[in-house]
Amino acid sequence: MLTGPAISSRFMYNGLSKDLEIHTVIRETPVPMKTIMKNRAKKLGWFNVLGQIAFGVLILPILRTFSKNQKEKVIQNLGLSDAEISPEKLVDVSSVNSGETIEILKKINPDVVIVNGCRIVSKKVLSAIDAVFINTHEGITPRYRGIHGGYWALVNEDLENCGVTVHLVDKGVDTGGILYQARIHPEKKDNFTTFPFYQTAAGIPLMKKAIEDVQDNSLKTIEPKLESRIWYHPTIWEYVWNYLRKGVA
Repeated sequence: MLTGPAISSRFMYNGLSKDLEIHTVIRETPVPMKTIMKNRAKKLGWFNVLGQIAFGVLILPILRTFSKNQKEKVIQNLGLSDAEISPEKLVDVSSVNSGETIEILKKINPDVVIVNGCRIVSKKVLSAIDAVFINTHEGITPRYRGIHGGYWALVNEDLENCGVTVHLVDKGVDTGGILYQARIHPEKKDNFTTFPFYQTAAGIPLMKKAIEDVQDNSLKTIEPKLESRIWYHPTIWEYVWNYLRKGVA
């Protein structure tokens, strides 16, 4: 596995390891938020990025505080486990795109590399070994590429495309061949902080199917007839407006 420190990576590891033997988990140090914001400002402008920062600083802590009970309930109901990954399996690196990562992958020479919660994997890493790289994306692609696909689908009242995608990894942003997709149905008490739990829970069995397909040499992609778009973090004013207008928290 190629992962970051996010809780979704622990969910995925623990969900898969019940039925599959995961040889090694390569966990990267997150990209500094300052770097992320600078890169994002080049695409979206500082006005939007400052709005996203305000959302993260002012809104997210409130949502996390008032969602604590719901978070615990959802994790339990979905059968997710956020137990720490076994230290024997874990290797920490500075980046999934580092030379160290490539050396580890070449040494292991896996048939499948599960990608979850890390930065975009570089072409150099993807071509370093003869393996299938598979990612779980929290959104229905190609309509909801980027991040927070479940939230944006609910905002758009697009329940048909509120879900998760398991896809092959290429050098683009969530553009790899689609293997499986599933829809989710959050409760009214859920919000921005708990929507991803449903997506990860729905994605675990799909990832298992994809890995089995690789083993059976029966891997096939599908092509949903959807327009392609990348989504980002909401700004504070977008979030407040969507909450007041659509009731999406």
